[in-house]
Amino acid sequence: MPDNKDRAELSPNRIRDALIDQARSVGLHDRADALSALPDMLPPLSTMPLIVDTDVGGDPDDAIALTVAAGRQELALVITSDEHGGRRARLARHLLDLLGRSDVPVVAGIDLGNERYWAAEGLVPHDVPNQSKDVLAAVRQVLATNDGKVRWLGIGPMSNLSTVVAEIPDATGRLIVTQMGGGLNYRHADRAEHNIRLDVAAARKVLHAGLRTWIVPSEVTFHPANEITSGSPEYELLAESGPAGRLIRSHLDQWFANFYPGTMQHDALTLAQAVGRSFLRTSRVGVELDEIGRMTPGDCQVSLTRTVDYTVFRSWLMQRLAEVLAHR
Repeated sequence: MPDNKDRAELSPNRIRDALIDQARSVGLHDRADALSALPDMLPPLSTMPLIVDTDVGGDPDDAIALTVAAGRQELALVITSDEHGGRRARLARHLLDLLGRSDVPVVAGIDLGNERYWAAEGLVPHDVPNQSKDVLAAVRQVLATNDGKVRWLGIGPMSNLSTVVAEIPDATGRLIVTQMGGGLNYRHADRAEHNIRLDVAAARKVLHAGLRTWIVPSEVTFHPANEITSGSPEYELLAESGPAGRLIRSHLDQWFANFYPGTMQHDALTLAQAVGRSFLRTSRVGVELDEIGRMTPGDCQVSLTRTVDYTVFRSWLMQRLAEVLAHR
């Protein structure tokens, strides 16, 4: 009889992956493709703590995704990526406090020296303190207080996750990762997608670490139906939703005035994938990153989001924002 470790390894997803490999090895590519198109079977998020790794403060889609995540009791930790002198962490702390989630720790992650796209000038009170920078201690605390899997939502560069995997021995086996970034059909053929481009070395290390990984690529997040503008119902909702809503709306206004007239909801869509919403469809594929971070077919197996019902997604997003902001 297999021991507990053996039974854990024989999960439905691992069995399916083995069948896919066997089918391809004997030339049954149609069977393998059919199995690959099936969605991964996710453990219920309600039983798993959620860590959000975000570069909040630039494109406001991070703040919107963080607001929705704050409505989930599983939210256990927020880490900031591509830090901006501690300003991202202070913004995350202020937003979570306004949303009634002062219980969720915020840690300032790795600063890559990138100062582009800051769109939260003057939005954080001076009395909001600098946050801890000890990412490893914070992640170890989440892992230590839970026996099972922990969900990692990556909506920024992968610098923090790369460090966690390298420094915490059991992280690879404990973390289930959903990452926004990359794309096999990125719209700029001469460069990598933003989240990967900012730290290619970290992204390559994560991809090769053996983590169970879902990737929401740019080709599904960059879509007209995924954009919030000043004419969108979500924008109107924020004006009517108390201090947290007004903070996010001011954040949007700075983005619209200084950078782009809309914000694609890359990160809220990635959160929806992480919580297993049925309006996204994935397939198991092999990918690799080239020397500058462009995603190509390869040997690293990931679950890649292929299609989205954007109408259902936007309805879900609007409902969740309204519920979270009204409750707070």
